[in-house]
Amino acid sequence: MTAFYYEDEVFNNQDYADQDLRKKEFVDCKFVSCDFSNADLSGTDFIDCQFESCNLSMLKVLGTGFKTVTFTDCKMIGIDFQVCNDFLLQLSFSHCQLDFTNFSQKKLVKTSFADCKIENADFAEADLKGASFTGADLHLTNFDQTKLEEADFRSAYNYRIDPTQNKLKGAQFSSHGLAGLLDRFDIIVE
Repeated sequence: MTAFYYEDEVFNNQDYADQDLRKKEFVDCKFVSCDFSNADLSGTDFIDCQFESCNLSMLKVLGTGFKTVTFTDCKMIGIDFQVCNDFLLQLSFSHCQLDFTNFSQKKLVKTSFADCKIENADFAEADLKGASFTGADLHLTNFDQTKLEEADFRSAYNYRIDPTQNKLKGAQFSSHGLAGLLDRFDIIVE
């Protein structure tokens, strides 16, 4: 990739692992089965883009713009979203592996994490109002001072959320997930 601006392009089976892809702009582009592992996308903008079946693990995203970007069936281990650009940030995840990702202090209102594996991730001080965690595995994921009002956890599992340390007004939980809310209190729920 030598150009700096791409529009309405489809990238299939490309290997960008460990490459420097900084300061580029992608508009209405689709990436299918591409390997971005350990790539540096700092300062790059993605606008109305889709990633399908891509490996984005350990991606560097300092100042990266994700403006209405969807990720489907992607491996996204260890990404520090905390350092990406907040301007018009809008993400959607479906069937992705988001282990060890950092979303702390990000505004992710109404973000969907459908059927994602999100183990050991960090959502401390994030704004997840109205977010949906349908079918998400949240094992060892950190929620601390997180805004979770109106978030949907009804089919999420393996979460531990302290109701005294997070804002939960209007959040939805199923009865089978109550143990994840009461864990802090050492209460046994059977």
